Amino acid sequence: MAEGAEEVTHDERPRRNNAAIRSQVVGILAGIVRWVGLFFAVILVLHVILTVGGANPNNGITTFVRDWADTVAMGFKDLFLESDLKLRTLINYGIAAIFWLIVSSVAARLIRRLG
Repeated sequence: MAEGAEEVTHDERPRRNNAAIRSQVVGILAGIVRWVGLFFAVILVLHVILTVGGANPNNGITTFVRDWADTVAMGFKDLFLESDLKLRTLINYGIAAIFWLIVSSVAARLIRRLG
C-alpha cells in the first residue's frame, strides 16, 4: 500500500450506510408528518370556504368535507359559540387549521433533530 493511503475496514462502511439510511428514514417520517398536518389544514379550510360561501349542506362533497373537518377540528369546533354560523365556523375551524400547521411543523422539526 502507498504511504498516506488509508485502509478502509469493513466495519466503517456499514456505519456510513446505516447513518445514511437512518437520515433518509427520519427525513421521510418528518415529511409525512408535515403532509398530514397540511392535509388536515386543507380539509378545515375547505370546510370554512364551503360554509362561508353558502354551499348546499346536503351536497355529498359538502357533507364529506364537513365530516372530515369535524373529526380533525377536535376541541376547536365549539371553542367560540358565536351566534352567526359562518363567523363561528371561520373562527373555530380557522384556529384548528392553524393549530395543525404549527403542530405538524414543530413535530417534523423535532423528528429531524432527534433522528
